[in-house]
Amino acid sequence: MAVDANVLIFERIREEVRAGKGARLAVDEGYRNAYSAIIDGNVTTLITAIVLYILGSGPVQGFATTLIIGIMSSLFTAIFISRLVFERSMTKGRELKFGNSKTINAFVGLNVDFLSKRKVFYTISCSLIVISIISFFTQGLQPGIDFTGGRNYIVRFDQEVKTNEVRDAVVAEFGGSPEVKTFGKDNQIRITTNYKINEADPSVDRECEKKLYNALKGFYAKESISESDFCQQVDPRGIQSSQKVQPTIARELLGKTIWAVLISLVLIFIYIALRFRNWKFGLGGVLALVHDSLITIGLFSLFYKIMPFSMEVDQQFIAAILTVIGYSINNVVVIYDRVRENLALYPKREHYLNFNAAINSTMGRSINTGGTTLLVLLAIFLFGGEVIRGFIFAIFAGIAIGTYSGILVATPLAFDLFNMATKKGSKEKKVELMK
Repeated sequence: MAVDANVLIFERIREEVRAGKGARLAVDEGYRNAYSAIIDGNVTTLITAIVLYILGSGPVQGFATTLIIGIMSSLFTAIFISRLVFERSMTKGRELKFGNSKTINAFVGLNVDFLSKRKVFYTISCSLIVISIISFFTQGLQPGIDFTGGRNYIVRFDQEVKTNEVRDAVVAEFGGSPEVKTFGKDNQIRITTNYKINEADPSVDRECEKKLYNALKGFYAKESISESDFCQQVDPRGIQSSQKVQPTIARELLGKTIWAVLISLVLIFIYIALRFRNWKFGLGGVLALVHDSLITIGLFSLFYKIMPFSMEVDQQFIAAILTVIGYSINNVVVIYDRVRENLALYPKREHYLNFNAAINSTMGRSINTGGTTLLVLLAIFLFGGEVIRGFIFAIFAGIAIGTYSGILVATPLAFDLFNMATKKGSKEKKVELMK
């Protein structure tokens, strides 16, 4: 995601180059014009990271720390280090190029009337939100151990096993409805059970391990495994890791999560409203974030039963949603920044033209940033391992949806809010004249 600041700067420099300015002046103007969008976009992302750090715990808090460090370091390198490189190159008389014959004029002269199709995009978005809400209330989500409480075991076998056979064996021993899923390769299973989870006696933990051994010892083909080797987490077979979460901790974590999302949205609204000196930008941006979050959550509700990897709603999923919120508002702010610039440069021009021009002029940045980010996420999704696949799927889907909404939902929403205010003002003036 750090590539966005560089993309913004380079796109701005290319605009100055196309205007016929020399390299040094183009670099100066490009950096100066890109600062506001870079700062606003990163501050809004930083807000979500700070809220996540304050209200999160464990690995989520660590993730927030990494995100904060990443934002600060990418700002420093994009604004200062890259400029030092350019300045040094120009001092040595080297020619700076920001495109070739095929790319320097990419998206130049783009004049698509996006706003004329906004009702179509509203309909698409509303349909997706309705489907997501219906799925949420009918199918629900698959809460992870972080939110339900329970014991989670990763067990490795010396041969490939079938999850349905393992599940039958675990049910026979524990009762209830334990969750059994392949974790990585076909010889590794993740088992989650809430058997006696309300009992804090350490002897219950030992009892659970013994029952798990009794249920699974028959699945080892090459040689038998002793109970001690199975339970001690040192043998390449048997239990590889275990985790226990009490229901009280799970409820507390769920409460913190809800507050984290709500507080992030409120703070983002306040920041954008103050920074752009108009609440309409803040409301349009927050509505787009709600749109992105609901559809991403809806995808997890729709597909968690059929996907070949875990799509549990856990701390990682919440981190993914807040990352999507940070990325999406960054995407929206860049377009809003160009709208603000157009409104200042062309105050007498119709809002319709200013908003449309903002979308068209930032299309290169939107495609370059969205495309590079999604390529990286796709690589992590394919090769990053089973443990983070659900997390990456959430971010991938959210960023794809956020790129769409920033262009085709958030900006049209802000325009309609402006338009409604203008019509209201016109009606009030008309009434005054009649009096």
